Amino acid sequence: MEAIKTDIKALFLEREDCDAGTVQRLREGLTQGPAQYKALREVIEAMKTRLESQSGLAAKKWQLKLGIALYFLGKVKEAVQYLKQAETALANFYLGKAFASLSDLEEAHKAFERAEKLGYTSSQIQLQRAGLFRQQQQLKTARDLLTRLEDLGSHSAEFHYQMGHLKLDEGDRSAAIKHFERAIELDPNHVGALFQLGFFHDLVGNDEDAIGFYERSIAQYPVHVGAMFNLAVLYEDNNQYDKATRCYQHIVDADATNDKARLFYKDSKASLSMFIDEEAERKYDKFAQVLEIPVTDFELSVRSRNCLKKMNIRSLGDLTRVTEAQLLASKNFGETSLLEIKEMMTAKGLRLGQALEEGARYDPRFRSSQQPLSEQEQAIMNKPVSELNLSVRSRKCMNRLGIATLGELVSRTADELLEVKNFGMTSLHEVREKLTQIGIKLRGD
Repeated sequence: MEAIKTDIKALFLEREDCDAGTVQRLREGLTQGPAQYKALREVIEAMKTRLESQSGLAAKKWQLKLGIALYFLGKVKEAVQYLKQAETALANFYLGKAFASLSDLEEAHKAFERAEKLGYTSSQIQLQRAGLFRQQQQLKTARDLLTRLEDLGSHSAEFHYQMGHLKLDEGDRSAAIKHFERAIELDPNHVGALFQLGFFHDLVGNDEDAIGFYERSIAQYPVHVGAMFNLAVLYEDNNQYDKATRCYQHIVDADATNDKARLFYKDSKASLSMFIDEEAERKYDKFAQVLEIPVTDFELSVRSRNCLKKMNIRSLGDLTRVTEAQLLASKNFGETSLLEIKEMMTAKGLRLGQALEEGARYDPRFRSSQQPLSEQEQAIMNKPVSELNLSVRSRKCMNRLGIATLGELVSRTADELLEVKNFGMTSLHEVREKLTQIGIKLRGD
């Protein structure tokens, strides 16, 4: 028998009061399908119209309803304006959560204090305040507060969520994961705990598990924006551009000022019309793996190894971008070493100068000319690309390309990067901005 859907319109437009029960029914209703989300948007417009003709206590009731509805719709900034005026314990509790999501921690503290004074459950307030102290790097204060609330550990998912975050901040990832897992045992729909578990799997490359947790997280309201972003990137990695596009669209619908989401939405939407030759892509990926084999994997003579190291040649791909003459021009690199290198390349179906001869067909990182670098410049080029602190999408693209250092990154042109699946103008702008900060550019810029 199909469950009866929550009548969101009746919940807000026909009931006079808005309390914790209203919030719980709204939560449940929003998980019952996209039509409920649309209904909430329509209800908000109807409530705004009704508020126009109200004043006094009646107006405050509509302001509370509007604040709660907008908060769960994801329009947090707008929700704040109505919750401020409602002046009830429930209004101040969600005002505190809204300020916290906007990183206005001082205002969040004040709102939670007002909520407690007006009668909101003290233990729930303290759990939220522990989270605020933790975000302010007052870990001892947060730990002391949670220690006093240990009795909640038997039944409160929020307690374990806050403890998990505290353990994470203290560097104990294993303990953090256990707390997040316990949180979703107690509340299978705890948004924050589901996101954190999805993020852990995302970090270690368990895409299937990460997607599962992220999808469970975004099925709850208000939707976790971080989960929506990360899930969209994973969808793109799995060629599910339609799903990725819907994720970005949802973020933009909730916050039209989110420029990052708007740009990612544009990139993702463009990917829907891209033709991907999967067979050609597989062949290229296989060949690219050969190019990435480090020369240290081969039993070369000491002289050959030292010469290659001096020339900053680390992989077979690097050798396809140099000629015999360039190798022989290197000090101490003679015919014997050349023969040794050529035999190694032949065994892998490659040859010296191959990338030069074929216009970089096999390796887009090819540079037609390489100027000698100073020691300082070489040190910069040898830095790991992780030091740029790129976004999730850009990091995944770097991994897909096998780019590990700044030198490998700046050997690419903007056009070469844009040819890579999921690497759009948003990612390119980000990479250019990060490189500019340290005084280097992509090839051709």
